[in-house]
Amino acid sequence: MSFLEMVDTYWLYFLVGRYPEGPLGGLALTVLLAVSGLVLALPAGLLLGLGRVSPWPWLRWPVTALVFVVRGTPLLMVVFWAYFFLPSVTGHKTDQFSTMLIALAIFDGAYLAEIVRAGIQALPKGQFEASRSLGLSYLGAMRLVILPQALRHMLPSLVNQLVSSIKETSLGYIIGLSEVSFIATQINTLVFTLPLQIYCLLGLTYFVLCFGLSRLAFVLERRLAAPAQGAAQKASS
Repeated sequence: MSFLEMVDTYWLYFLVGRYPEGPLGGLALTVLLAVSGLVLALPAGLLLGLGRVSPWPWLRWPVTALVFVVRGTPLLMVVFWAYFFLPSVTGHKTDQFSTMLIALAIFDGAYLAEIVRAGIQALPKGQFEASRSLGLSYLGAMRLVILPQALRHMLPSLVNQLVSSIKETSLGYIIGLSEVSFIATQINTLVFTLPLQIYCLLGLTYFVLCFGLSRLAFVLERRLAAPAQGAAQKASS
């Protein structure tokens, strides 16, 4: 079988797995898993990020320790914990998709906490002081003044975290999740004579997807920086 014949035969399997006759897989499952994990991690990351900048030590220190522990743990270990430890505690075995989704949500939540912390601390301190002088409480100032500005500046970092999540989904191969790298291995097993071409196509797929999102993050960063540069130039003139 030639490379073009292989692509013509298995391109749909590469994109969506056995769907609609079977479960969703391939590239579609990879993107769905990465996006879903990031969306589920956003509330936890937001709360943990607020805890990281909290003025109350009893909250800041445990949250900081939790974030550092999760960030210092390989994602593969988190996957194993979700796949073997959670069923022993809950009594219910999770499937591969749910396992990887839980692991990504936990892992991404810790990294998003640092993104939120950096976004808040990047704002001028005068923003918080002015909001408090207007009579807002600490939580009110965070909710109405600080977070809306910080979230806007965090958009490029969120896109970059999505890029990382897309690459991290390949660890689902270890537990038999039919994401795109698992599907590529299945195609290689079926064809058997084109391993170089198949894995080069897999690498190219990851590159196009991740590079495109990285460029999107770069464009967002430039557009968000333009108003600030314009304001600084007006102030200097």
